[in-house]
Amino acid sequence: MEEDEIIKLAKAKDEKAFEQLVNQYKPIVEKFAFQFGMEPEIIPDIVQETFIKIYRKIHQYHRGKFSTWIYQITLNVTRDYYRKRKREFNLIDKAKKTQIMEIQGGYYFEKEEHLFLHECIQKLDPKYKTPIILYYFHDKTYEEIAMILKIKLSSVKTRIHRGKMKLKEIYEQAEGKEVYMNG
Repeated sequence: MEEDEIIKLAKAKDEKAFEQLVNQYKPIVEKFAFQFGMEPEIIPDIVQETFIKIYRKIHQYHRGKFSTWIYQITLNVTRDYYRKRKREFNLIDKAKKTQIMEIQGGYYFEKEEHLFLHECIQKLDPKYKTPIILYYFHDKTYEEIAMILKIKLSSVKTRIHRGKMKLKEIYEQAEGKEVYMNG
């Protein structure tokens, strides 16, 4: 069955169709939430909240790529979580969490450098971190990123460029050596 048909059925509250959408997009939501800096133990909550919102608002989806719409919702859920967490935790608790995290729940890195890069990306301002994650780890085009973030195409290009420069600075400071940029 085509995705458009599945979406149409899901809009009609067909539970099997919605379950198909969940099965198809759950790994994408998990990966995006993790790369956005969510702790592995929080990711199931983010996924659940994302799909609850999708279920409640699927009737509002009308055009464009369905995956782009899901990225928008996932991004909003993660931002809401960060706002909530920011209110709940004080600086001391945050300092305790900056220790090297143990990767669990199926999220792992093939090499230690990958974990180090992930930690450097987490230090970026979200306005730079989000486009970099979408472009390099989710293979989204500049146009798709502009739609997901609801910003101009030129802003996407600028944020990715500046984000790479800032990431390079963070990486060099942590490593104590200069990095050659390619891509």
